Amino acid sequence: MQIRPFAPEDTDAVIELWTTAGLVRPWNDPRKDIERKLTVQPELFLVGESDGQVVAAAMVGYDGHRGWVNYLAVSPGAQGLDYGRRMMEEAERLLIELGCPKLNLQIRSDNAAVRAFYEHLGYTEDAAVSYGKRLITD
Repeated sequence: MQIRPFAPEDTDAVIELWTTAGLVRPWNDPRKDIERKLTVQPELFLVGESDGQVVAAAMVGYDGHRGWVNYLAVSPGAQGLDYGRRMMEEAERLLIELGCPKLNLQIRSDNAAVRAFYEHLGYTEDAAVSYGKRLITD
């Protein structure tokens, strides 16, 4: 797998990947999320490609205080090939280059498999509660 920045022609493949991975929710329009990401640190929107196919993707960001990873997905047929680990290693590398001291991410509390994946990579649960407020309705 080659990891590279997202290109606009990846849009449909990335949305299909996110949908297959169960990351798309009715209240989030993935096309709008992509459009928004392309206006802020587009170089941190990563795609993993193998044999000309998008097999992984992740949105990475840094706000000057914390780094974030959103929408990390690996296609079902490519799971178990360390692609998720490699995507996270690249995200961490890029964030370290930017001087980012800590990476945060959010996992749905009932997603045991994803929790185990991140724990295997050395992530631990923070003693924090995540709050959100929708500012723009998709």
